Amino acid sequence: MTTTFDTSDIRTAPPRLHVRSRFVDDVEPGPGFPFESGLPTTVEQTLELLPTSAFSCWVRDTSGLIGFGRTLRIRARGRDRFTELSEAWKAITDAANIEDEVDLLGSGLMCFATVAYSGESEVDSLIHVPEFVLGRRGGRVWMTSIIAEGAAPVPPVLKSEPLRRVTSATSSAGDLDSASWADLVDKVSRMLTPVGDSAEVDAFTDDSTLRKIVLARDELVTTDDDIDVRSVLGALNRSYPSCWTFDVAGLIGSTPELLIGVENNRVSSRVLAGTYRVENDPTAEMPAARKLLSAHKDSTEHAFAIASLQRSLSSVADDVSVDERPHLLPLANVIHSASDASAHLPTDSCLNALDVAAAVHPTAAVGGYPQASAVAHVDELEPLDRGRYSGPVGWMDDRGNGQFGIALRCGQLEDRNRIRLFAGAGIMPDSDPVAEVAETEAKFAPMRRALGLE
Repeated sequence: MTTTFDTSDIRTAPPRLHVRSRFVDDVEPGPGFPFESGLPTTVEQTLELLPTSAFSCWVRDTSGLIGFGRTLRIRARGRDRFTELSEAWKAITDAANIEDEVDLLGSGLMCFATVAYSGESEVDSLIHVPEFVLGRRGGRVWMTSIIAEGAAPVPPVLKSEPLRRVTSATSSAGDLDSASWADLVDKVSRMLTPVGDSAEVDAFTDDSTLRKIVLARDELVTTDDDIDVRSVLGALNRSYPSCWTFDVAGLIGSTPELLIGVENNRVSSRVLAGTYRVENDPTAEMPAARKLLSAHKDSTEHAFAIASLQRSLSSVADDVSVDERPHLLPLANVIHSASDASAHLPTDSCLNALDVAAAVHPTAAVGGYPQASAVAHVDELEPLDRGRYSGPVGWMDDRGNGQFGIALRCGQLEDRNRIRLFAGAGIMPDSDPVAEVAETEAKFAPMRRALGLE
């Protein structure tokens, strides 16, 4: 049974957890082997072994972490949500007893986390500590048990249950239909001040003049039967193996954008800004994408994203380096302009992955530019509460390592047969409302297809 804590409760009296990680892919794994019919070799086989609800995952291609059962759930709201969650996690890790024979990224004590985009949101930001974790990395498979002190872990026996494809989905407009949202785009684009050239972006670092605002829209999908989340995740993973597919607190999606990765004080990030909508074949359309994404609107939008990340990451890390030129990132339905960044945390740093994510959130890719004035306008102009959409989602461990993506190409499960999808676009002074609607339609597509709508 999950115990839910507010962060103040954890800091006052952190629960003592006993953690054990061990490999389960040995020739003779011994007692506690969790698989009824042998070690799974594909993502789909693994998904079939999971319960149909109450699990969390963070998977890229065939590697990642899947948690089931919950030992703890920690919640926070408001402007201090990042700090409160991070301090609660540090208190838990300090009190834990950890046996980790695996010693790989994500082994030992770990949690899944999802943080609301805005401090004004009415939606909780959450840390989920699972009871059991299956991990796969570098071809090895391990299992972690995380239990309260004094409790006895009951090793699970995972039995295969076929995935149930969603077949009865219907969609309806969310807070704004596409025409009303296009009108909002037109209104916002008129509020913005153009930049003469993307090379001039650095000159506006300390200028509060609005240059870009990111607007989101939503769509409600309902089904006759319960949604088999395992099936949705499997479809996303098959279609987008280079993306990070996730399910945390019912926030389900597959993001191409890694907000922050931390491994032994090394920091990595991927910035996306600028989108080309694929009509048929991403490979054949690369020249057209290159031409579009080098145009003024998209190149300037990408420059804002790089400047925003470089400045915010430099506040907590050293040796920040960002690709001088963006590269094209082709996916099945879109092609993005992408840049990779790296940095190092100071050797005496006590920051964890969530702390670093807090320093860079919200990026220009999800809020706008300059950050403070854009975010304030987003809260004022958008008719919807984004909840955890476009906030950080991912995992971290007791050593401060972790990965947090930006929750994009996703939906929030609101009931067993209802999920709210989200998509957004960066609005610039020369934005075409029709084109921006088309961009959000392309960003809805991964979740729509996984739900059987396209």
